[in-house]
Amino acid sequence: MKPKILLRIAAFFVLLHTIGHTIGALTWKQAPNQAIGHVVKGMLTEHFDFMGRSVTLGSFFDGYGMMTLFVLVLLVILLWQLSNNPENRLAAKILVPVSSYLLIQAVLEFIYFFPFAAVISLLAAISAFVALASIRSLKPATI
Repeated sequence: MKPKILLRIAAFFVLLHTIGHTIGALTWKQAPNQAIGHVVKGMLTEHFDFMGRSVTLGSFFDGYGMMTLFVLVLLVILLWQLSNNPENRLAAKILVPVSSYLLIQAVLEFIYFFPFAAVISLLAAISAFVALASIRSLKPATI
């Protein structure tokens, strides 16, 4: 399969992950039961001082969720842009850390989150690694 198609497949998987993450980030405060509702309420109402600011665990949770959302969007854009000229040597250099990041993300999602997100990240990582291998097997092009 051509590297261009593989990178676009990887971008699509990351886009799916981004959509799912966005839904989760926007709805995490909607507790499915009373016990979780108490935890969510505590995360949102119990303030503590941190580096000169009064914060809650809920604000950290929101912040990390939004940062992750923008990292995922950046990955979609990066993978799509790399797919436009995958034979470029710079594309291969950039794909090494991007593919590795996706693999690490998949492992962390298996450990700390849930299998569906991890599988999506793993499929994106595999697509990116296969594209990288395919690029490296081509005749070297210039930057």
